[in-house]
Amino acid sequence: MQSTTASSPFVYLASQSPRRRELLQQIGVRFELLLPDDTAAAEALEAELPGEPAHAYVVRVCQAKAEAAVARLSGSALQGAPILTADTTVTVDDAILGKPSDAAHAADMLARLAGREHQVLTAVAVGAANGVHSALSVSRVRFAPMTPAQIDAYVASGEPFGKAGAYGIQGRAAEFVAQIEGSYSGIMGLPLFETATLLRAARVEF
Repeated sequence: MQSTTASSPFVYLASQSPRRRELLQQIGVRFELLLPDDTAAAEALEAELPGEPAHAYVVRVCQAKAEAAVARLSGSALQGAPILTADTTVTVDDAILGKPSDAAHAADMLARLAGREHQVLTAVAVGAANGVHSALSVSRVRFAPMTPAQIDAYVASGEPFGKAGAYGIQGRAAEFVAQIEGSYSGIMGLPLFETATLLRAARVEF
């Protein structure tokens, strides 16, 4: 792993999200992918605990991803460097809305979000030789009302799949976003202010 004194010219990104890659590129962070070998084990990390608040859930999952990635790196022949992980969830009525399992699930999520406000929580963590450090970005998003036909058309576009809350603010769903308060990049999946702060603390050069 990276020493606590040496700087690093890059970071390992332990995420399959193309949006997170784009956001890192936006602020000039060089990265290499460090993806889990066992997809099922990675998905198991995202299981909710009974009664777990959304804020605690997203931070716990993000830190668990970082710890798993640190273990993968330490057991490999790869060059040492800090590791970046992130996790995003949407919450409304104290319920956690993860990624939709199918079209009906996506439509149900969108119907719950339509015409009202919800929270987008994105945790980011950096694992280095001195441990795992994390931060949480909380944003509020208000959707305009959506007709059943609009919901069905959006689901049919395929965009909701693989996204927390069944939508991507950077895509077609933007036409339904009436107001946001907080971090646009955090809603996309990687809050750049918090990310940059953690990476600088880990002595990543960018």
